[in-house]
This record gives sequence, C-alpha cells and structure tokens, in this order.
Amino acid sequence: MKTEILQWHPAFYAAAQIEFGDELDKLHFENEHQLSKKPLLIDALIIKLRRGDRIHKNIGKIFREHNIIEYKSPEDYLSINDYYKVLGYACFYQADTEKVCQILPEEITITFVCTHFPQKLMSYLSGRKGFFIDCVEVGIYYVNGGIFPIQIIVIDRLSTENNVWMSRLRRDLTIAGDIDRLAKEYRQKRNSPLYSAVMDVIMRANHEVVEEAKNMCDAIRELFADELKERE
Repeated sequence: MKTEILQWHPAFYAAAQIEFGDELDKLHFENEHQLSKKPLLIDALIIKLRRGDRIHKNIGKIFREHNIIEYKSPEDYLSINDYYKVLGYACFYQADTEKVCQILPEEITITFVCTHFPQKLMSYLSGRKGFFIDCVEVGIYYVNGGIFPIQIIVIDRLSTENNVWMSRLRRDLTIAGDIDRLAKEYRQKRNSPLYSAVMDVIMRANHEVVEEAKNMCDAIRELFADELKERE
C-alpha cells in the first residue's frame, strides 16, 4: 500500500490557533511568513496585537511581541542545524526593518515544535552550549542562555487534557484515549475550517484506527453516519 503524503503543516497551523482559542483576540497569526523577497519562510509567525498582553495558554506563556515558530512533522526531526537555521531567521527578522531596532531583540521568541523528543539537540544545547533546559510543563521545555527566549514543544509528550488537538497531531493514536475524545470535541466544531483541517489530517494519518473505531465508538459513528448508511 502506497504511503499517503499528508499535509501536516496546515494542520499544525490550524491546531496552533485552536490551542489559543480563548486568547485569539490577543494574537495575529501568519502562516509561512516570508522573511524577504527570496524564499526564506518562517513556518508560522505569531504577533501580539496589543503590546504587553500576557498569554496564559501553556504553549504561549513564553511569548513576547514577535514569536517565531518552527514545526517538524512526524516524518521529520528537529536537528542541531534546524536550531541554527531558525536562530538565523530570528536575527534576519529583527534586522529586516525600515528603522534600526524597530523590532527589539528582547521582543522576539523562538518556538520549536516536534513530534518526538530531540535528544541530540537537547544534549548539544545543555552540553556543548552550556544552556539550562527547564521542563516547565510536560512536553514543554525552556532553553535558557541563548540570544532569544526559546521553547521546545514535544507533541507526543504534551498533556492530552491541556492540549487536546496539538497533542494528537501524530500517527499513533488509540481509540479510547484519542479518537473517541476528538470525535466528541469535533461534533460541536465540525463547521469550523480550523477544526476540520486538523481533524482531516489526524483521521487520515490514523486511518486504520479510525476504521476500527467506526464499529466501536458512538461519536465516530455519528460523524460518519452517512458513509455507514451507504455501506449498509
């Protein structure tokens, strides 16, 4: 069976907005923000709409005014080179303005999001670089000592209660612990393009589990009622 190529990045961008659902009025989101006329693209840029607003969502507590996001899909990994690449993006973003220090360096943060724990990068940052890495919450790590405040979010370690959608943006979901919960959440949000984008990728990434759940999970049966009726 040919492996389907899934569009993880749009789903992540939608999931990020869902996670900040209660505070969307404080933030402006840009997908694949273009750094210059050349094809240098930040995966996502989140800018506070009002200076000084505090973000309370666990994955955004580190945020300042300008927040650069680098996302790695389940098929990819977060490397040492990625760290330096995004560090360069942040420096370029700060410098590429009409006025000197129009964006202050202290107003910028970097967030790396990956599915699996980046052991080599963590060891490099804490060992070779001597940075202090603080696990502030399950799946969320602050890197202290660099030019910019940095956090690393590990999706498969995130709280499934505090981060219902982003924590499940992966392939290894279960029926009882994940699919059933998402289906129940999705029933009230199925008309939202954001929720639809995330749900579509998650369900295609976990196709076999979803097919099995259709015979076991009432919430899934309701979502696929028309399809099941046609089969019958």
